[in-house]
Amino acid sequence: QVQLVESGGGLVQAGGSLRLSCAASVRAFSINAMGWFRQAPGKEREFVATFNWRNTVTYYSDSVKGRFTISRDIAKNTVYLQMNNLSPEDTAIYYCAVRVRSIIRAYYMFETDYDYWGQGTQVTVSS
Repeated sequence: QVQLVESGGGLVQAGGSLRLSCAASVRAFSINAMGWFRQAPGKEREFVATFNWRNTVTYYSDSVKGRFTISRDIAKNTVYLQMNNLSPEDTAIYYCAVRVRSIIRAYYMFETDYDYWGQGTQVTVSS
């Protein structure tokens, strides 16, 4: 059973920073990609960032590019999301996801690209 445990969410003022973590309990070398998505109140879940475990390619949504950075600790099967210059529009539940299916593209930005999901962590940015 694959489990993803997210942490690092919280309340921050606009312009502040947060760092999210997501640890995956999977067999070594099973991860092919990990990503972050978010869902704001009343909106559909949307792609935020992804990390290709095999070729280290990263990809970001336009709304976070230049402010968020996705990184990993391969020894810990953990992906991070460093979020800087946060705005109230970033308020959402943030979900991490892992892909264990084979790599066929450079990066993955659709929910259906991923096999397992975390429970989510709340990020609230006050103005």
